[in-house]
Amino acid sequence: MSTEHITEVRAFNRMYTRVIGVLDEEMVGTPYSLSESRVLFELTQADRVEVTDLRRILGLDAGYASRLLSQLETRGLIQRDRSPQDARRQVAWLTPAGRAAQAELDKTTNDLIGGLLDRLAEEDQNRLVGSMRTISRLVERNGERTVVLRPPRPGDLGWVVHRHGVLYSREYGWNAHFEALVARVVAAYLDGTDRTQAGWIAEVNGEPVGSVFCMPTGDPGVAQLRLLLVEPSARGLGVGRRLVQACLDHARGSGCRSLELWTMSALAAAHRIYQQLGFELVREERENGFGPELTRQFWRLTFPGADR
Repeated sequence: MSTEHITEVRAFNRMYTRVIGVLDEEMVGTPYSLSESRVLFELTQADRVEVTDLRRILGLDAGYASRLLSQLETRGLIQRDRSPQDARRQVAWLTPAGRAAQAELDKTTNDLIGGLLDRLAEEDQNRLVGSMRTISRLVERNGERTVVLRPPRPGDLGWVVHRHGVLYSREYGWNAHFEALVARVVAAYLDGTDRTQAGWIAEVNGEPVGSVFCMPTGDPGVAQLRLLLVEPSARGLGVGRRLVQACLDHARGSGCRSLELWTMSALAAAHRIYQQLGFELVREERENGFGPELTRQFWRLTFPGADR
């Protein structure tokens, strides 16, 4: 590395932090610090988040994270309790006031960034955003990759159908009938209005790498996990577990007594996630509709306190 390159990087850092205002004690136009804002944002990614996961995502030590969460809890923005899966762990979630605060933070931040971009012509905006993507990919290629869960946006559902078709054909030899099934589930999601219904796209450094959907079954007490997918480039990062946990938390929060899914016996990595989170294999049957002869498996998780 050259001294000139180091000087240029340091100059860029000074300029960038000055422009976005991260040196201010509080986020511009809000009563929240940068750290508090990051916590509120991460807690919007799932109904409940384990505190240990939150610390890892944000790079916080245990003492600082505890103080930060206590401050937000005192202000009525979050709640904490023991994890139903492991009483030694804590989970945190946003209160209605916390969700309102995060929505206002999003609006304020979007307005601020929008004001900065409005100073540039559209061509220059595209160049700026493209350069930012390049910086992120180059700097983070060999570093920690940040996983974010968010609701589907325009264009995501077509990506879900496309990637299911490509990956399951390439890895397992499944035919176009499976892709057609995925398209029908996506169409039902678009048309649905049931409160049980929800969807998540997983991103790593701004790129979509996974999906999962919580769908109604016709029984108001039972939801179904559909279309779990993790791109090969993101496997090993815990993306699949976070997606399943988000679906599980949503189904439980919607008042369901159980969450069901079907999968194939060959998908061993997914089975490990289901077992770790408390799902039980309830039955198997032969499946020949996707090309190769397969074994379809049905799994169920009954929430604690629900009638079996």
